[in-house]
Order: sequence, then C-alpha cells, then structure tokens
Amino acid sequence: MTLLITVFAALISTACWYFGKDESKNLGILCFMYWGASLMWLVDAVFEYAELKSAYFTPDIADMINDAFLGMSVVALGLIIWMVRVLIKDPNGKIKRMLKNE
Repeated sequence: MTLLITVFAALISTACWYFGKDESKNLGILCFMYWGASLMWLVDAVFEYAELKSAYFTPDIADMINDAFLGMSVVALGLIIWMVRVLIKDPNGKIKRMLKNE
C-alpha cells in the first residue's frame, strides 16, 4: 500500500512538473523525493516477498490500514519539506515583497 500511494504521488507530481508552466520548475525536487520513496518501498516489497512468498499477496486488513497511513504520512511529509524549501528559496520574491510592504 505504501508503494502504491507513493507511486501515485510520484506520477502526479511528475505530470504536474512536465505539463506545467515555467513556474513549476520547483516541482522537480518533489518528483525526486517521491520517486526516491517509491524506489525505497519497491526494494522493501521485493525483500518482503522473498521472505513471505505467497503470503505476501494476502495481507491482513490491519496491515493494509497501517501501510496506507504510513504511505499518506510519507506523502504529507514530502509535501511539507517541499513547501518549506519553496518558502525559504522564494523563487518569485513574493515573500520578500510582502515583508517589505509591512
């Protein structure tokens, strides 16, 4: 479930980056974070499959819910890190202009 959620987040952020305007250049970092998390969960899934074999495909509902919460937490944390980076970098100077007006 974590792999599925992070892959969807990576695909959506990549599509927004690719089809977006010039202002969407900051989305590249978000894409890299989500693709890195997806790669991490893929490696985890391969090793878990090697350990559990066919039981890997029949998880308990509690395990699926925990994995879904973990996946959503990873996506939320990635968004928070990305937003803090954008606010610090301030690519269009909007925050600087806002602070000068006060």
